[in-house]
Amino acid sequence: MSTTPAASTVLPAPQAWRALAALCLGFFMILLDQTIVAVATPGIMADFGARLDQVVWVTSIYLLCLVVPLLFTGRLGDRFGQRTLFRLGVVVFTAAALCSMLAPTLELLILARAAQGVGAAILTPQTMSVINRVFPRERRGAALGAWGAVGSVASLVGPVLGGFVVGEFGWRGIFMVHLPVGVLAFILAGLWVPRLPTFARHIDRSSVVVSLLGMVAVVVAVQQGPGLGWPAWSVGLGAAGVALVGLFIRLQSTAAGRGSEPLVPLEIFRNLNYSLGVFSIATMGFAVSSIMLPIMLWLQDGRSLSSQEAGLMLIPMALVAGFASPLIGRAADRVHPRVLSVTGFASMVVALGFTSWVMLAGAPINLFLVSAVLLGVGNALVWAPNSATAMRSVDIAHMGAASGVYNTARQTGAVLGAAAVGAAMQVGAEMNGFVPGLAGALLLPAAVLGLGLVAVAFFRADPPAAG
Repeated sequence: MSTTPAASTVLPAPQAWRALAALCLGFFMILLDQTIVAVATPGIMADFGARLDQVVWVTSIYLLCLVVPLLFTGRLGDRFGQRTLFRLGVVVFTAAALCSMLAPTLELLILARAAQGVGAAILTPQTMSVINRVFPRERRGAALGAWGAVGSVASLVGPVLGGFVVGEFGWRGIFMVHLPVGVLAFILAGLWVPRLPTFARHIDRSSVVVSLLGMVAVVVAVQQGPGLGWPAWSVGLGAAGVALVGLFIRLQSTAAGRGSEPLVPLEIFRNLNYSLGVFSIATMGFAVSSIMLPIMLWLQDGRSLSSQEAGLMLIPMALVAGFASPLIGRAADRVHPRVLSVTGFASMVVALGFTSWVMLAGAPINLFLVSAVLLGVGNALVWAPNSATAMRSVDIAHMGAASGVYNTARQTGAVLGAAAVGAAMQVGAEMNGFVPGLAGALLLPAAVLGLGLVAVAFFRADPPAAG
């Protein structure tokens, strides 16, 4: 494969970092949303007189509309340009945030949240694609380290800022926060993110339809099945989703013979590091989406901390990850990829196992701070190295599709993790009691991370750049 297109899109360092700053602003906005909106849930329930099972759709519909189109929106960047799609995603997300802020009914709020999810799905894969095209291979780890630090900062700022905004302005203020960030991200992306060459000539429509239907079926089954006791319709829907995913893979392998281009070129999976990176990031998504609920329930209901005090216990995790991510990102450009990733996944597994022991043993609560630090170290050691290793040697013509698959794996893992750990908590609490149930539930994401640990142990050293 020719590397000429990749070389032609690399920018001088100052321009590349400015582009990254604009991209990170949009990325920060959607990550902030995933943590800040949860703070507004009680206010939404009170304002609309809604039940919890109704309000949960404010978050569920957002996740559904974020996860389902990612395969499609990643490839759209290859077809129409990542800069164009990034700015479109910012516009859709920000306009939907304004609609959410003004929504007069719960139903319209849920509809606006669906539109926000679509905007986030359009924006998300373009960020990683552009980073991997404007930075040279030997600097992508540093760039992705800064990108990962943005996620850590958003996870810290979200709950703290959310508590202040809801207290001062009510739940509608949560969505008001996105408006200036979105406008600034749109302007800066226009100024600093370059127009990059496109490669895909057209997109296979049958693959789009099958991928959307399959992902809807899988995600809805996973989201709704555990809470309803897995009724027959949810099992059938999940099975249909898996069958559609199989059909989607078949369509990708036959696209050329049908005179079309695949939505996901299957040759990207011949790259061992990419395949291992996709699998391992799914296990990380499973864990990070699910561990906060049992931890926060234990801190507040098991140890009688206020919500503010419980939030303070998590600050070491976000601070360590935020400060360490840029440093580790730079190291990812020089160190064998498996060294950092194996250490990161191992830190996460140890941290969750230790937290489970602290819960069960009734140990001093300050020992949890050890786990918080380890979780911060693990996050920093996983996100940037895993992303850099997975994407570094992907063919530039397939960068959008590869980014879409990578983000789909991460978000699908998150949906599976939230559902599985939620179910494990309920079953464990009924069988063993509240705190033992929470402690046991944490062992599930620890076990899944163990699978990710095994995968990254097979990372290979990156081949030298051509030319």
